[in-house]
Amino acid sequence: MLLLKLDQVVIRDLGITKYQDTFLAMKDFVEIGNEEAIWLVEHEPVFTLGTAADQKHILRKTNIEIIQADRGGEVTYHGPGQLIVYFLLNIRERDLGPKKFVKQLEDLVQSILEEFEINSTTIEGSPGVYVESKKIASIGLRFSKGFSYHGISINVDMDLQPFQSINPCGYQGLEVTQIKDFYSNISLEKVKLAVQDQINKSFS
Repeated sequence: MLLLKLDQVVIRDLGITKYQDTFLAMKDFVEIGNEEAIWLVEHEPVFTLGTAADQKHILRKTNIEIIQADRGGEVTYHGPGQLIVYFLLNIRERDLGPKKFVKQLEDLVQSILEEFEINSTTIEGSPGVYVESKKIASIGLRFSKGFSYHGISINVDMDLQPFQSINPCGYQGLEVTQIKDFYSNISLEKVKLAVQDQINKSFS
């Protein structure tokens, strides 16, 4: 579903997808490298391992698939009710270095949360966004040929139980939370609209 065009960037809602299929599609998209896109997706349940991942952070085996990805960072969980925003952008032309881009994505998430009257914070050296010391959004990126891929995941209204089978992002005892815990009348569609609104402000 085509949502809008932002400065020649197509934003598409891909619905619920398998992680591996989307991962390979991102790599193919960036390999061609002649356009940009932002994808909104939910994933079927999956644990993903970043390039820095240590298997010791998987605390117990479950029936949830584990996939090695090429993004930065450690282990995390994706599942229905979590909104993922993949940024397939030419950061070279946009003059966005990795640190600057991560900061921009953190600011983006915080602005989205503000639309639901949720105050959040960031932690130096630990990319992502936190509410009351609990992680509500993660960031994992990869850069290739001047393009970015992967992106951010925002916990909206999901089953958080699988996070208890891992050390999220490699941090023992790190708790996670979601928008539903602070804004009861939430839906994924409301968050998608907020994402589009804030992307338009951040990337215009």
